[in-house]
Amino acid sequence: MKKNIAIFVSGSGTNCENLIRYFQDSNDINCQLVVSNKADAYALTRATQLGVATAVVPKPQLNDETYMRQLMTDNGIQFIVLAGFLPLVPNFLIDMFPRRIVNLHPALLPKYGGKGMWGHHVHEAVKAAGETETGMTVHYVTPVCDAGEIIAQYRVALTPDDTPDTIAAKEHELEMRYFPQIVEQVILEQ
Repeated sequence: MKKNIAIFVSGSGTNCENLIRYFQDSNDINCQLVVSNKADAYALTRATQLGVATAVVPKPQLNDETYMRQLMTDNGIQFIVLAGFLPLVPNFLIDMFPRRIVNLHPALLPKYGGKGMWGHHVHEAVKAAGETETGMTVHYVTPVCDAGEIIAQYRVALTPDDTPDTIAAKEHELEMRYFPQIVEQVILEQ
């Protein structure tokens, strides 16, 4: 029996689309639902075009335990993947899905994690610090932002000529290559 996952997003959804395409022909994992806190997130369009159900869940609903439990139950969700989801996940969801919520972070945690460290802010901080490498981290979600147990990290070398944009592009290549594989591995080990 396939495990149903929900992908939580806030933005354009390149990782969301990559996950949906990766699992399209899977015998084990089904991308059942894409949840966004933003009605205009392009990830919702990507999901709809690929035949995946979507739900817009603004902050009041995200923090409404009854609403979220019902949404997850109605869709048979067994695992949650955060792919560019900016709000903090409420504790009741973390309790409902223990070690079954993973997040992708665009840096090598514990560096450049925590409040305010998302998207371009991360890459600008990496550049400002003169780092010689960056990478991506997949970790379990806990009540403390970006502090959950690290599942996997992938690295890429940087040069002094790299800009925040080229750093972002290098890191994004890692996400496209490795994120779906790590998600699959974690889910199948459950």
